[in-house]
Amino acid sequence: MSVVDVERPAPPPVRTAPPAQRGVVAIGIAIAVVLGLAVANAAGWKMTVLYAVGLGLGLVLFHSRFGFTSAWRQLITVGQGRAIRAHMLMLGVAAVLFAGILGSGYSLSGTPEPQLQTAGLGVVFGAFLFGVGMQVGGSCASGTLFAVGSGQTAIIFTLGGFIAGSVFTAFISPFIKSVQSIGPKVSLAETWLGYTGGVLITLVIIGVVVGVSRLVERRRTPPPIDQPPIARGVLRALRGSWPLWVGAVLLAVLNAATLFVSGNSWGITSAFGLWGAKILGWVGIDISSAPFWQDPENAAKLTASVLTDRISVMDFGIMAGALIAAALAGAFTLHRKIPWRMAVGAVIGGILMGIGARFAGGCNIGAYFSGIASFSLHGWLWGVMAIFGTYAGVALRPLFGLGNPKPSDAVC
Repeated sequence: MSVVDVERPAPPPVRTAPPAQRGVVAIGIAIAVVLGLAVANAAGWKMTVLYAVGLGLGLVLFHSRFGFTSAWRQLITVGQGRAIRAHMLMLGVAAVLFAGILGSGYSLSGTPEPQLQTAGLGVVFGAFLFGVGMQVGGSCASGTLFAVGSGQTAIIFTLGGFIAGSVFTAFISPFIKSVQSIGPKVSLAETWLGYTGGVLITLVIIGVVVGVSRLVERRRTPPPIDQPPIARGVLRALRGSWPLWVGAVLLAVLNAATLFVSGNSWGITSAFGLWGAKILGWVGIDISSAPFWQDPENAAKLTASVLTDRISVMDFGIMAGALIAAALAGAFTLHRKIPWRMAVGAVIGGILMGIGARFAGGCNIGAYFSGIASFSLHGWLWGVMAIFGTYAGVALRPLFGLGNPKPSDAVC
């Protein structure tokens, strides 16, 4: 039988979303408002706008179920490339928007800065660790935040491991910097065409990735992606789920909005080390002598309110936005019983991601998404190494009671 004769699995049935959980929606809105007022009081209007962008990111991530961890797992296990193609749409739109902002040299906070990092040993090692960790831990950086916000309490173990791994890296900061220095900084926008050339090169790479994903699908005929419950008519905009392409475009727009307002692109994981240091300080353990916190800029963050830290504020917004979105969709559920093997895997995965993100100079958002959108070669290297890490992580998942998609599945 030829490849074209292989019968593809039937698409999954459409399920109707359950009623909205009005009480939880009210609690989520109250939390969001109180946090917003606190941010406005502590840090002013720009930080409040960024908090609102974080709320939007949480809503989009949940409603579109936009995944990074599952996208790489589906591709390598059964050859399902639909989610990876959504990544490419997101990256393409973001690159065009970033080119306009970076090329103009203007943002509401001064000259905007591209997320340009060294494409070298730090990214190779860190992104591989992150790829392993996100499969064992069950979530990536953005996925961890919106999963915690939507009530998936198992992911709290992942977040705890993430924070612990980030705290550990504060003590080995000089070694991490030395590893990160091995390799060149390469911007695809440094051509005679400037940012226009960067966009063209990025779109060519995106086209290659899309073509490869199509070829893999044609050879492996994967099961379709399981579709979350949807609401009918205009309610779908409030209660989800949204098509992946909508999530891709909105995430790109919101990342560009972050760059325009703050002068820096979207990131997530640098806040986790700060949270860990703050928590330890509250229980009487002072780690301000760690090398990372000896840097004057970092030391200032440690002594200031967490509500003045841009990354933290946006992370809080993502969790609050996901809480509201999950309740609107009738999907907010607290899991009281978590298998011990899954909990152990979540903590280990979180620790690996916390360490990996610091070596790589970011996570699936700060390095992969924002790096590629900023035309930094390290973003593409991060993605490649995360796929290699995914292969290892997928092999380890059964040890922690986690399953993987199979070709015989009705959906993946």
